[in-house]
Amino acid sequence: MTNKNYDFSVIKAVAESFGAKFVVDELLAPYTSFKIGGVAAAMLAVNSEDCLVHAVKAARENSLPFRVMGKGTNLLVSDDGLNALVILVRGAFSAVTLIGEETIRAEAGASLSDLCKFARDNSLTGAEWAFGIPGTIGGAVYMNAGAYGSETADILSAVRFIGDSGEIETVAAQKCGFGYRDSVFKHSGGILLSAEFSLKKGEKFRVDSRMNEIIAQRKLKQPLDYPNAGSTFKRPSGDYASRLIDTCGLKGLTVGGAAVSDKHAGFVISKNNATFADVTALVAEVRRRVKEQTGVELEEEIEIWAD
Repeated sequence: MTNKNYDFSVIKAVAESFGAKFVVDELLAPYTSFKIGGVAAAMLAVNSEDCLVHAVKAARENSLPFRVMGKGTNLLVSDDGLNALVILVRGAFSAVTLIGEETIRAEAGASLSDLCKFARDNSLTGAEWAFGIPGTIGGAVYMNAGAYGSETADILSAVRFIGDSGEIETVAAQKCGFGYRDSVFKHSGGILLSAEFSLKKGEKFRVDSRMNEIIAQRKLKQPLDYPNAGSTFKRPSGDYASRLIDTCGLKGLTVGGAAVSDKHAGFVISKNNATFADVTALVAEVRRRVKEQTGVELEEEIEIWAD
């Protein structure tokens, strides 16, 4: 962490006005699925849209560095920590509501599984593929999360966010620049507030059955018993990262406490209290060997946070 000291008193004031949690020098490891990460200079756990809007405004006006975290399921955070404010968007900021016969609005802190369950309970189909993905709605939109041949952009109709100017904007999904694990929000200062999803009427028992099939496949094929951040690498054109890694004989490869999963080669896991350095070194070694043996340059799907 760099040595520059920031005054986060304005953020503390926002927290107090909304009854939100604010702490300084907060360890980030418990907030990430990898269970890796050092201390953040400050953390604010927002509990409403207004709280998030005011916090972002205060941080920008006072030139305070900040990052927004959902459930931390796609993150690898440096053990050196972050000299910045981490705005936690989950928990209390997670309402899911029906705003039309076939349209659901979900706040940024809601989980994808909450969206799926709500859709099922309202006999709506189209979101089953996302059941079991552990991230939030904000994270799903940000990275255009996907699985089983579907992605967030397929069912998204509109997004509300805090723009660079500080104003709240609403845009159609078609204007969000979605690509494979990509969106305009990865390249702008837009902070996601909520999203609307257009689904279709279905039969509740069929939706529930498909969700059960999806979660069974995840448990069977993914290393859910070890800390990880999901698929470590993006899918290369015309192939799969897991197939290439497996073909190169890299299943089980370890660096320190980090390992390439024996169950799914596309996952790097913390097998024995892995450090940030362990994971980054293993990722680099996997990329090097795959490039050397196949000519394919793998690209990380996980987000890496470091000062």
